[in-house]
Amino acid sequence: MTSNISLNLPKGNTLSDQPWRHALPALLLLLAWVLFLYRDTGIAMVTIWARSETFTHAFLVPPIVLWLVWRQRQRLAEQTPQPTFGVALGAVACIAFGWLLGDLVAVNAVTQLALVSMMVLAVLAVLGWATTRLILFPLGFLYFAVPIGEFVMPQLMLWTADFTVAGLRLSGVPVYREGLQFVIPSGSWSVIEACSGVRYLIASLTVGTLFAYLNYHSTKRRILFVLVSIVVPVIANWMRAYMIVMLANLSGNRLAVGVDHLIYGWLFFGFVIMVMFTIGIRWAEPDIPEKMIDSGKSPRPTTHSFSRAKLWAVTACFAALVVLPQIALRVIERAEGATQVSITAPRSLAGGWHDVPSSGIAFKPAFHNPSAEMNSSYARDGHTVGLYVGYYRHQDYDRKLVSSNNVLVASKDPQWAQVSSSNHLVEVGGQTVSARSAELRGADLSSQVNAPRLLTWQIYWINGTLTASDYAAKAYSAFYRLTGRGDNSAVIIVYTRKERAASAEEVLQSFLSANYATINELLLKTRQQ
Repeated sequence: MTSNISLNLPKGNTLSDQPWRHALPALLLLLAWVLFLYRDTGIAMVTIWARSETFTHAFLVPPIVLWLVWRQRQRLAEQTPQPTFGVALGAVACIAFGWLLGDLVAVNAVTQLALVSMMVLAVLAVLGWATTRLILFPLGFLYFAVPIGEFVMPQLMLWTADFTVAGLRLSGVPVYREGLQFVIPSGSWSVIEACSGVRYLIASLTVGTLFAYLNYHSTKRRILFVLVSIVVPVIANWMRAYMIVMLANLSGNRLAVGVDHLIYGWLFFGFVIMVMFTIGIRWAEPDIPEKMIDSGKSPRPTTHSFSRAKLWAVTACFAALVVLPQIALRVIERAEGATQVSITAPRSLAGGWHDVPSSGIAFKPAFHNPSAEMNSSYARDGHTVGLYVGYYRHQDYDRKLVSSNNVLVASKDPQWAQVSSSNHLVEVGGQTVSARSAELRGADLSSQVNAPRLLTWQIYWINGTLTASDYAAKAYSAFYRLTGRGDNSAVIIVYTRKERAASAEEVLQSFLSANYATINELLLKTRQQ
């Protein structure tokens, strides 16, 4: 069986018509040029798809986008491509600069969103707005290829713990909870990343958005179903977590633990999604006949003249704009060099603080791949304070200060678990700054009556500027790199045993007040290496 595309198109209106013979090659060349220039960003996206089960579905996004565009081929052929200079080129200049900022501070989400945006803008620049409108949803759906969304994981984990504990208590099961860990008579549980439900949420949102587009024509129905595809998996994950804990509790921990824990979770999620789509299909709207499309809001066939000169001028300008960030990046990297650094912990500090063996406080923050680091303990008047400094230079996607992988305590840490966090104003170097405050407890909640506890304060040092915000740290780092001052950054973490809250805070404040100047001088000397 053979097919002939032109049979499906009105005579004289095919994608092989004269304007399209020039516009399509120009568009394909421009897309290939963008992908070539930003191949590292594209490869990073695909690597995440392959590595993370949360984003494996993204492999299907490009072919789905191509299929969605193919469905519009007849209406596309009725349009005459109208290359545009204005908005498209102005927008791509901003997006390209955004990519540069994102790459300077190694933020995958920014660079990958920028790459997809440049590809979308290439379509707009070459084909014009009237034609692009016809494939606006496929172009928007392409953003689901960007592996983002895990930033909501901490909040989802907290909500899951809240719902599970509340459900257990309503069911008559006594619960003792600290942070994301809780204990019931049959054992202890912890809400980890896999329990957050972020995989369910992202998968449901992707499929739900496509389902809404294909089955509804009303904007209200589409938006409503997309909202349902967000809310349902979140609530379903809460119910899944509660049922797994209850099933394990009622079975004496013979069911819903280990591998079957995950199996039950995915089976329940699959059932919920199937029900959601089964209900949603009942309100599906029939396909709109072509005559109604032609008389509706769809762009009318264009009859404007087509300019080959303008087409290739737009293509050349676009190609030149997207190469500028690559040139700027090479200039910045060449100016910064590649000098290695080292940092040595001082034997004594101001205010009578002197170094002691760290066995008194066996703790080390989970910061990965620093250029240099120190983790020392200092004592005075019977109080011991730990000081961790992780120094980062020549940061990239494998070595960077601000990362979701850099935390005080990993979720499966055998020694410590984080039970609370907040922001706390501290006095350092004659100024008041916000620091991240967190309380840590011995990891095994069920077997320790008087578990050891630590109070920690964390501050970022970005080329001498202090902040506790991840976003501010990234912004400062990008600014300093753009202005030729490098990306020298560090995290400063002080910690002490928490016997009484006020006492621990006073000890840390006393230590920082007396010694921040010394710590800052140590970091400045390291920067000069």
